[in-house]
Amino acid sequence: MKPRSRREIPAVNKVLDALGEYDLATASKLPRPLVVDVVRRGLSKIRSDSEIPEFESTVERLHRSLELFRAGRLQPLINGTGIVIHTNFGRAPLTPEAVRALTEIGSGYSNLEYDLATGDRGHRGAYIENALALLCGAEAATVINNCAAALVLIVHHFAARNGRARPPGAPSKNEVIVSRGELVQIGGGFRIGEIIEAAGATLREVGATNKTTLDDYRRAIGLGSAMILKVHRSNFVMSGFVESPSAAEIAALARKKRIPFVEDLGSGAVVPTEQFNIAEHEPTPSDALKAGADLVCFSGDKLFGGPQAGIIAGKKRFVNALKREPLFRALRCDKLCFAALQATIDLHLNQAVTKIPAIGLLQVAEDELRNRAAVIRNGLSDLQLQIEIGRSRAKVGGGTLPKSTMSSVTIEIVPRHCSPADLAARLRKSAPPLIGYIANNRFKIDLRTILPHQDAAVADAIRAACTK
Repeated sequence: MKPRSRREIPAVNKVLDALGEYDLATASKLPRPLVVDVVRRGLSKIRSDSEIPEFESTVERLHRSLELFRAGRLQPLINGTGIVIHTNFGRAPLTPEAVRALTEIGSGYSNLEYDLATGDRGHRGAYIENALALLCGAEAATVINNCAAALVLIVHHFAARNGRARPPGAPSKNEVIVSRGELVQIGGGFRIGEIIEAAGATLREVGATNKTTLDDYRRAIGLGSAMILKVHRSNFVMSGFVESPSAAEIAALARKKRIPFVEDLGSGAVVPTEQFNIAEHEPTPSDALKAGADLVCFSGDKLFGGPQAGIIAGKKRFVNALKREPLFRALRCDKLCFAALQATIDLHLNQAVTKIPAIGLLQVAEDELRNRAAVIRNGLSDLQLQIEIGRSRAKVGGGTLPKSTMSSVTIEIVPRHCSPADLAARLRKSAPPLIGYIANNRFKIDLRTILPHQDAAVADAIRAACTK
């Protein structure tokens, strides 16, 4: 076959016309400038190849590129993995009240920083801060954009900023004391130690990985000590020959030595997790503050059930000092975060936590899940497809309650004309995408993490994927 000349590479407009005829669905969901850019970059890559493809092959290749590009848009999906607080899927689903608040606040103007009583400039988040303080049993509270940022702000204030403000000749007071057994790695590869050092502090590790005593803390405290940090091991479990002092013991030592004691709780549980039919107890902000912590920080989008946020609660003088930091403005939340968080806080204060989707999913009875699975399976009986109802153990996820699982129900599909991996790929392309997992050569969908109103969409996605 005669090699094709680069002159035969089609013009952008010709490809765009062909893509419109080929499949309008993909291109129509993307702004035209983005489609043109993808096509131009694709044609540029073809020019650098040693072989020039036929026109039809070029169009098909660019169509696939557009599909991959479109798949990167933020979009809803159905979580059939059995992981309730799935970090990759946006963690906790928001409540209907929070979604309504987003619409009401986001679609117009609001009193974000306006005092309706006086007509003057107001304080951002005043209602939320007072409500959070009450909920946590704290003197004061505030909010920034995530829990890692909360830790950065706290460390920056106590260690980096105070260390620079020392008198001439005085030792640098910028050490943050942490047990080696609590130097955890959180999502995305971020490590607590690296976050502390990035905030301008010096990490002072104490104890061993599996065993840290109160004496280890006592010996580490010196003129350079800025604070003691306790990090809740919320995403892993240590067992066997392990030991660590209680928060109350560390707090008493910190008071005696006159240095702040901060506890990073991470998961955001503000009610006893035993209420979720889970035996494992997750420490709450109220627990930590009663034990003597000066400050606690935790996430708003895990067991708290709200938007991404870093909540700080504790002694008023420390909270106020944090809010005066220039870094606080760079980390503060916007009106949409406040709107969703405010609605979620109100549900907690009204003791209506069962309305919070993440908590509601943890409490659904297995019999109810089995009945829903039977309805979905029966609705697909005409497909002559091997569909079975199985059992599984769902997880809380999101770096919370690592020891706890709960009984759940799965829909298990053994595809006849494709592999389970091919079926999974097809379901990821459904609208909305349906995500499950493969085990024992079966594609499985866990009902624990599927909201009841999504059952019909699950059946439709399976039908479409298995009849292609």
